[in-house]
Amino acid sequence: MSELFGTLPDGTEVHRWTLERNGVRVRVLSYGGIVQSVEVPDLDGRTADVVLGFETLDGYLTHPEPFFGALVGRYANRIGGARFALGENVYALEPNDAPNSLHGGSRGFDKRVWDARPVEHGVRLSRVSPHGEEGFPGTLEVTATYTLDAAGALHIAYRAVTDAPTVVNFTNHSYFDLGGTRGAGEYELWLAASRITAVDAGLIPTGALEDVEDTRFDFRSGREVGPGYDHNYVLDKGVTDAPVEVAELHERVSGRVLTIATTEPGIQVYTADHLGEPFGPNAAIALETQHFPDSPNHPEFPSTVLVPGEEFRSETVYGFSAR
Repeated sequence: MSELFGTLPDGTEVHRWTLERNGVRVRVLSYGGIVQSVEVPDLDGRTADVVLGFETLDGYLTHPEPFFGALVGRYANRIGGARFALGENVYALEPNDAPNSLHGGSRGFDKRVWDARPVEHGVRLSRVSPHGEEGFPGTLEVTATYTLDAAGALHIAYRAVTDAPTVVNFTNHSYFDLGGTRGAGEYELWLAASRITAVDAGLIPTGALEDVEDTRFDFRSGREVGPGYDHNYVLDKGVTDAPVEVAELHERVSGRVLTIATTEPGIQVYTADHLGEPFGPNAAIALETQHFPDSPNHPEFPSTVLVPGEEFRSETVYGFSAR
């Protein structure tokens, strides 16, 4: 089901699509590919929205920088120095997180209106990102398909092709508030990750991979997670053809559980320490499946290069339950 959600200042209409299956209701916007809401039951069957979002389009236009629920691209996370080399060419990007580029620039995929078409149990968003958009080379044709499976799990599948060599890295930037309280919950986190990408003061990878053994970054056995995290975890499975379960977030009061399976090699854990109004710090946790930050400048990392004749494919599955 789709409905008019609002109108941008230039008159462009934004529509909202509602997906519902097995007691889970998800709403997706054509603006920014935003997951506006995810309604799931708790241990006692009470339903609440478990992602941060706004009731109106104006909320997203007024608070754009936290990327609430958005489809992030062309390049999720940071590119150091807002530049990268590809072949013999060096490409300069906007330093919107000075001196670095963050989440594709100030007008990345999260601030574009996507074409939306229904598919079985979901919606497919598509757009053509022209050569030079936000400084990135190549004309990129992108689709992002949001579907609910029979169990009520949300699948987001990305596809892209290009007419010139470029770099791509997509993610969904939902902030999960499993307690549905819009405040700090009591969370336990499990991650299938033995290393993190070491970073400098600007959160740009140094190239080193640090073991989590005997550190506060070790969630391999599952444990309480609090503030102080904005780190990319190196998933033990690496890049895979099909999604593999790599994370579980459990909110003890409500009993709600989020599981994440992905084809991606990394997951950024962000405890929203710097989240501003209207929610405030640590109101939720973002778990962003993606390739590593600054990969274009680190050939030792899994490659984010896409060339003509190849197709970029990625899929992440968000499962919901309670215990």
